Amino acid sequence: MLLSIVIPLLDEEENIPLLYDELTEVLANRDEEYEIIFIDDGSSDKSLLLLKELQEKDNHLVIVSFRKNFGQTAAMAAGFDYARGDVIITMDADLQNDPRDIPKLLEQIAAGNDVVTGWRFDRKDAFINRRLPSIIANKIISKTTGVNLHDYGCTLKAFKKEVIKNVKLYGEMHRFIPAIASGMGIDFTEVKVNHRPRRFGSTKYGISRTIRVILDLITVKFLLSYATRPIQVFGLMGFISGGIGFLIALIMTFQRQFMGVPLADRPLLFLAVLLIFVGFQFVSLGLIAELQARTYHESQGKPVYHVKKIYGLRETSEEGDVRQ
Repeated sequence: MLLSIVIPLLDEEENIPLLYDELTEVLANRDEEYEIIFIDDGSSDKSLLLLKELQEKDNHLVIVSFRKNFGQTAAMAAGFDYARGDVIITMDADLQNDPRDIPKLLEQIAAGNDVVTGWRFDRKDAFINRRLPSIIANKIISKTTGVNLHDYGCTLKAFKKEVIKNVKLYGEMHRFIPAIASGMGIDFTEVKVNHRPRRFGSTKYGISRTIRVILDLITVKFLLSYATRPIQVFGLMGFISGGIGFLIALIMTFQRQFMGVPLADRPLLFLAVLLIFVGFQFVSLGLIAELQARTYHESQGKPVYHVKKIYGLRETSEEGDVRQ
């Protein structure tokens, strides 16, 4: 088995030599062949220079250097694209993830899980600006996606190749990979991992990312629930809006015809008309989204299902005979 370690980094020159030594110590004693893929996300310090020096001495290393900073999600996506391993493990370059936890993840993969996520059970970060927002976010994400994890933000994860190669990442969606992959019907688990305080450099995360994460969460929820049937969400909203508007208009018509209530000075009439038009717009938007969904799947040959394994498949030759 070939094992790929994917490590995105930005300005981690002090951490790189220590991380390399720890990784090599863990991986060199295992039976698997391995590669370590560092994705330099536009570092402005000596990170790339140090990586080049290490790569000249160790052919297990692969360096993907970005022209500028594209963000962690883009770096993860590049790592997955260039990884050749049967199992792909992601981790941070700041030494807070412990390489000695890698065997734990591999044990769970060997047990039949498709995705294994780390849980920073004893997290070594500030409570107010790091841990508390993370606790709240994890509960919201778990409730919204239906994939219950204690720690979506832990980068230390393991994936089978056939799962992660089918996941496309945009925005800040790297943290939602288990939720996105759950749409394939995967088997996943969570293991407690060691979390260490940052020794060098500064964190690249902050409260400012909260809004982007919330917006991406809305996207993930839509993709999981309605990506192949958008008319059901937009159409439902359209019927609710149009139905309320029609009901208001019907009541006002009854009042005008049988009770003599004037309509000219009643703003409620304009609300009814607005709701009816909004209802039509939502239904129209749903139809357009349906066309886009079909174009997306059919133009790229993307199936609307994911097969885990096929048993007893028989091949048919050109002459029409069936072969086992």
